[in-house]
Amino acid sequence: MSYQVLSSPHVHSENNTKRIMTDVLLALLPSAIAGVVFQGIRALIVILCCVAAAFVTEYIYCLIRKKKNTTGDLSCIVTGLLLAMSLPAIIPYWFAAIGAVFAILAVKLASGGLGKNIFNPALSGRAFLMLVSPYYVSRYALYGQKLSVFSPADVMTGATSLHEMQFPILPTASFPDMLLGSTSGSIGEASALLLILGGAYLLRRGVISWRIPAAYIGVTAVLTLLSSHDQAAVPWMLSELLSGGLLLGAFFMATDYASSPVTPAGQLVFGVGCAVLTVLFRYIGIFPEGVTCAILLMNAAAPMLDRICAPRRFGFVKGEDK
Repeated sequence: MSYQVLSSPHVHSENNTKRIMTDVLLALLPSAIAGVVFQGIRALIVILCCVAAAFVTEYIYCLIRKKKNTTGDLSCIVTGLLLAMSLPAIIPYWFAAIGAVFAILAVKLASGGLGKNIFNPALSGRAFLMLVSPYYVSRYALYGQKLSVFSPADVMTGATSLHEMQFPILPTASFPDMLLGSTSGSIGEASALLLILGGAYLLRRGVISWRIPAAYIGVTAVLTLLSSHDQAAVPWMLSELLSGGLLLGAFFMATDYASSPVTPAGQLVFGVGCAVLTVLFRYIGIFPEGVTCAILLMNAAAPMLDRICAPRRFGFVKGEDK
């Protein structure tokens, strides 16, 4: 009997980058459609601007650098869509496009391409826009306004649920309102229920692990339940979980392969860190939303978490490698 010795990897999977990104797009699609239905055609154009800017930026970069065209793996499409869903529908189109260009060019491609970025590109794009002009990123149209292609400059804006909770008081929106999308907010906040279903789809498909979302959402629930600012504890906790970008961040941003830990223990610690920082920023920060900064800070800590939480190698005796 003859044996053929081959180099690793010895375990193969049908998954590839394009298939994974397709699953992410399918998981996001219902929430994106809900955002357009609730907020009008302008939400669709913001999405198209971000996706187109991300795609064109990567295509031109590959063309100029004479590299293989990587737009076919759909990762730039996912980045553009995630960025758009984290933005308000009344943001200027050109400004949203600048965020997508920054996300692809300065974060993804400057790091060496897909899988080499330290920080989540979509969240980095949003953070960049926040630094340039918080005014554009923090204005939200009142719920019920169907925004047209050329919405007037004096469009009615109002406080989101998170803004109201900074007073601190319970938001006027009820639990069903936040679950189904009858509130003001970013395009991706249109329906918490659809985000949960999208996250469940990714878990079922094996695209993401349960550890980061479970630790992120679970620890946030516990912390906000224990510190409800003298409000009704359970409604306060549910409002914290269902409002803002927490669900979008927990299922679709924090689970990014390149910028999150790969070790099981590291993923749990990563999720806990995201939760603690999110609650900290929401309670004492100047802006009500803390998801962006929390995940980006934990992205920076991800390599360290993998080193600290690395499992013991089989057959390894401590001290033998010295």
